[in-house]
Amino acid sequence: CASSPSASAKMPVAEPDVEVPAGDVKKGAKLFKAKCAQCHTIEKGGNVKQGPPLWGIMGRQSGTVEGFAYSEANKGSGIIWSDKHMFEYLVNPKKYIPGTKMVFAGIKKESERADLCAFMSAQA
Repeated sequence: CASSPSASAKMPVAEPDVEVPAGDVKKGAKLFKAKCAQCHTIEKGGNVKQGPPLWGIMGRQSGTVEGFAYSEANKGSGIIWSDKHMFEYLVNPKKYIPGTKMVFAGIKKESERADLCAFMSAQA
């Protein structure tokens, strides 16, 4: 059908139907330092490390930071990052985006994921 979008144009993925609990930005900052900072920067203008910089991640299309070699899975995921997507992604990144290069077991505690989401949302 001529009116259908090209196969390479990925439709945005709907947000998961979850309630993200209110998080604590200060706790999220500590968690980021402990669990994320080895591979990611979050300050404005932060460098690419093993993972892409996460400044301003909320509202950004997955796989679009210049200078980072994303997996095809990440580039083609159709995810526009939000607290709901991030909250679910952080449980098990390899399950949420099969084929991602992110080597991270995930965070099972809801409160820790909520704190990280609050912190990341504040970095923009």
